[in-house]
Amino acid sequence: MEPKPKFKPVVEGANALSLGISIVVAILLGIGVGYGLVKLTGIVWLFWLGVAWGVGAAILNVYKAYKQTKKELDELANDPKYKPLA
Repeated sequence: MEPKPKFKPVVEGANALSLGISIVVAILLGIGVGYGLVKLTGIVWLFWLGVAWGVGAAILNVYKAYKQTKKELDELANDPKYKPLA
């Protein structure tokens, strides 16, 4: 059995915290892109397109985190250590 990395719990904790940060950053980047497109072209509705891209990116981040967590929990459920004794 190979030893576990020393900082693995720290990295996993940071990964869990980063989901909230990534949601905010995705939305802010979308707002920034929308604002930049408005300044570049003068077409006002492009701002809302940027906001929609940001919200879509945030939803995608949540979905990816969900899939990763579900995969980890499924692996844990199949671990023989947690199987009920027959």
